[in-house]
Amino acid sequence: MSRVPRRRAQIALALLLAGVLAACTRSTSSTPPSASPSRSGDVSVPPASTASPAPEPGIEVLEHLIFIVQENRSFDHYFGTFPGVDGLPMKNGESTACVPDPVLGGCARSYHDDTLWDEGGPHGSPASEADINGGKMNGFIQAIVDGVFVSPDACALHRAEPSCAAHLGPRRQPDVMGWHDAREIPNYWAYAERFVLQDRMFAPTDAWSLPSHLFLVSGWSAKCEDPSDPMSCVNDDRITGFYVKQRYHPTTPAFAWTDITYLLSEAGVSWAWYVGDDTCLKAECTYAESVQGTPVIWNVLPSFTTVHEASKLGRIQRRSDFLRAARDGKLPAVSWVLPDRRESEHPGSSNSVADGQAHVTKVINAAMRGPDWDSTAIFLTWDDWGGFYDHVEPPTVDRNGYGLRVPALVISPWVRPGSIDHQTLSFDAYLKLIEDRFLGGQRLDPKTDGRPDPRPTVREEIDILGDLTTLFDFTQDPLPPLILPLRPEPGSPSL
Repeated sequence: MSRVPRRRAQIALALLLAGVLAACTRSTSSTPPSASPSRSGDVSVPPASTASPAPEPGIEVLEHLIFIVQENRSFDHYFGTFPGVDGLPMKNGESTACVPDPVLGGCARSYHDDTLWDEGGPHGSPASEADINGGKMNGFIQAIVDGVFVSPDACALHRAEPSCAAHLGPRRQPDVMGWHDAREIPNYWAYAERFVLQDRMFAPTDAWSLPSHLFLVSGWSAKCEDPSDPMSCVNDDRITGFYVKQRYHPTTPAFAWTDITYLLSEAGVSWAWYVGDDTCLKAECTYAESVQGTPVIWNVLPSFTTVHEASKLGRIQRRSDFLRAARDGKLPAVSWVLPDRRESEHPGSSNSVADGQAHVTKVINAAMRGPDWDSTAIFLTWDDWGGFYDHVEPPTVDRNGYGLRVPALVISPWVRPGSIDHQTLSFDAYLKLIEDRFLGGQRLDPKTDGRPDPRPTVREEIDILGDLTTLFDFTQDPLPPLILPLRPEPGSPSL
């Protein structure tokens, strides 16, 4: 008997025993609990039991949380035409959102992008401000023209060039205005149809990949004068490339403030951080080596001081290690899975959407085929918006964000199938779930976590932040695995 059926049987047995226990606590006496005991001779008859029924199973059913993080896509870019979401404003199958085009004049509208390679746009803090444009959400092309954060994309400026045809829409729009559906990303749409799609997941900060990954594991982004002193860290949601090149290497302590693995390690909770198989994990990685495989700007956890102090660098592993652990039923309680550059979906001529989807599908298939599926929840998201159009203005929660919307899905046998989650979320909700499930609600709070740092906000406690535990129903029949091909045929048009 495989472990998957056995685990299902164990869960079913727990539910049955809970019901039996509840039934056994009910009294067969007709005497109300509040009445005085009756007497028959000298024998006292006790009042009926007032014991409460056993509670229904809850979040403790989830023994394994897996966070898969891809690169640089907005929600509207991947799911803006998915039924039932707060998606692209449309009329008669065409976008009604007008984005001024300073090159061609007039309005540029969203269009179906049938290519698998996108160029995207600038996606640092200045570009975020330009794209949002005071809430108008119409600066996406202007940001490219201005060359905010990165040099201007040549095809966005010189659209008559024949070589640019593959990167432009039918009306010569830059591909930041393009959207995909099941024709290009059929597996992602299949997961959305079967499990949970979230249409208000905002990047944790209005910046680029490095700060977003720092927020992913710590709820903050900063620079630290002294890597051994958390109080030397200063809020910084931009962290320039110069700083990265000079100070930040994957095996050198650089980030002194407290991250979630510190709390997990202190509590004896297992975790692992999985990167691409060709990522440099040597004791001394040069900067040139560190950008191979999973680049250093995504591979942040090895540079947290806490990981070094706790001697946990061995928890930094490779994707092949994840696949083996999933197969053997040895997944840690908390896993993060990062892609290598080719499979990241990061915009660029060498990074295909299909390659990224194949990587994600391989990871999810491994978790679904393994014996831990019935105690697992998988959270799939993208680290920032990549310059792609999105029509929803992000809320401001503190000096760091939120950033623009990104796609997000929750995949588990215990989610309500085929549902759309409209809660306001960011990566802080992932930290909150880890803390609620494995740490008794302990937060990354410098006042209580035993390792003070000067972070401006305890992100998990922000009032508008949703609660991921509400997405699960542990009394339902568990959903079966959805094993998908790595290279699927195109799906059906959404419009």
